[in-house]
Amino acid sequence: MSAATILIADDDKAIRTVLTQALGRQGHVVRTTGNAATLWQWVSDGEGDLVITDVVMPDENGLDLIPRIKKLRPSLRILVMSAQNTLLTAVKATERGAFEYLPKPFDLRELVSVVNRALSEPAGGEGATAGGEDDEDEEQLPLIGRSQAMQEIYRVLARLMPTDLTVMIYGESGTGKELAARALHDYGKRRRGTFVAVNMAAIPRELIESELFGHEKGAFTGATTRSSGRFEQAAGGTLFLDEIGDMPLEAQTRLLRVLQEGEYTTVGGRTPIRADVRIIAATHRDLRQMVRQGLFREDLFYRLSVVPIRLPPLRERSEDIPELIRHFFGQAQNEGLAAKTLDSEAMEALRAYQWPGNVRELENLVRRLTVLYSQETIGVEVIAGELSEGGSTEREVSAPAESLGSAVEHHLRSYFAAHDGNLPAPGLYDRVLREMERPLIELSLSATRGNQIRAAKLLGLNRNTLRKKIRDLDIQVVRGLK
Repeated sequence: MSAATILIADDDKAIRTVLTQALGRQGHVVRTTGNAATLWQWVSDGEGDLVITDVVMPDENGLDLIPRIKKLRPSLRILVMSAQNTLLTAVKATERGAFEYLPKPFDLRELVSVVNRALSEPAGGEGATAGGEDDEDEEQLPLIGRSQAMQEIYRVLARLMPTDLTVMIYGESGTGKELAARALHDYGKRRRGTFVAVNMAAIPRELIESELFGHEKGAFTGATTRSSGRFEQAAGGTLFLDEIGDMPLEAQTRLLRVLQEGEYTTVGGRTPIRADVRIIAATHRDLRQMVRQGLFREDLFYRLSVVPIRLPPLRERSEDIPELIRHFFGQAQNEGLAAKTLDSEAMEALRAYQWPGNVRELENLVRRLTVLYSQETIGVEVIAGELSEGGSTEREVSAPAESLGSAVEHHLRSYFAAHDGNLPAPGLYDRVLREMERPLIELSLSATRGNQIRAAKLLGLNRNTLRKKIRDLDIQVVRGLK
C-alpha cells in the first residue's frame, strides 16, 4: 500500500497530534484542522485520499458534512469519530456514507488498521442509505449504553440496517434481543413496513404452522374462516422469530423451505405466496448444542445465522448501569411518577450486582423504587434490601392482601401528587392494570418453572387466555428454570 494524504478534522488538538504521529509513522502525509470549513475547502480543492472527521466541531456537525463530500467526491473514504457514542450516531454515520464509525476513546491500533483497510479496499459498498429521518430523539433509542461492548453492537447494527440479511441474535433473557431487532427494522430499509414479533415459546406446537403461514377456511377443525399468518402480516417489513430454539422440528422443516425458496403456502392452501419479509431470529439457547443433540436442524441453523450477533449480559457492561437507571427513572417520571435519584453508595451497589435477569431485572427494580419508596434519593440500605436473596419477591408473596392494597394506593397517589393538583393523563385505569398484570404473570410462570398449564391454574385463568396474554405482553417463557 502506497503512502496517502489523510485529512483530519477534530477540534481536540491532542487527538490531532496523536493521529498525526501514528499515521505519519505509517508513511502517510497528514493534514489536520480544528474546523469543518477548512476540511471542506481541502476536499473541494481535490486534496486528500482519506478523511477522518469528528462529529461535534465549532462550525458544523461532521455528520452533516458527509453527504456534501460524497456528492462532490463519491469515491473518497470517510471515517467518523465521535464521543457521542450512541446507536443513533453509528446509524447516521453509516446512512450518510461513512466507511467506518469509531467511538471515542478509540483504540489507536484499531484506527490505524481501519485506515489501512479503507485505503486498500476497492471503492463501492459503503454509502448505501436507509433513507431515514435525521431528527430522531435520542431519548427514544431502543438500546442504551456507551460501553465498549455496546459500541461493537451499534457498529454491527448500523452496517446491517441498509441490508436484508438474515440475522440471529443471541443473548440471555432480558438483554434486549427484541429491542435490537426493532432497531434493525426501525432504522432500516423496511421501516415503512410492519414489524411483527412471534414468540415461539408462547405458541402451542399444533398451532405454530397456522400462526406463521395462516390457514384456509376448512383447513382443520375450527378453521371457519381464512386467517392470515405472521409472514403475510409482515409483508414488506420484518418478521422477528423470538426464542427460535423452541420451534418444533416439523415447523423448522417448513421454515427452512420458505428461506430456501422465498415462498410459502397457507395451511390447507395450494397457491404459493412470495415471502417478502426480512427474518430476524433470537434465542437464549445454545443452538449449536441443540444441533448436536438433534433438536435443531443444522441446515436451518446456517440459514438463520447469516449474521450472528451476541448481546452482552448486563454484568459484562456494568459501566452502562448508571445511564440505564437514569433512563428508566426518566421514563417513570414521564408517566407521571415522582422523580427519584440514587446516592453514590446505592449506585455502586447496583454496579457490583451480577444481574441474572439483565436489563429487564434492572428496569423492574427501578419501577419498584419509584413506586414503593417515598424518599426522593434512594440510599444503599434500600438497595441492599431489594437485592438480598428473595428480597422483594418474598415480601410480595408473603404480604397480606391489605399490604398489596396499600402499595397500590401508594402507587396511585404518586400519579396524582406528581401533577400538582392536575389530573394524570387519560387511560390511567388500563395503564395501572398493565403494570400489575405483567409482573403477576411473570412471577407465576417463574413459580411454576414455565409450566403454562400450572400457571393458568394458579392464576385462575383459562389456558388459552394465559397464552394470549403472554403473547400480547411479549413475556418470555423459560421452561425448567425458576
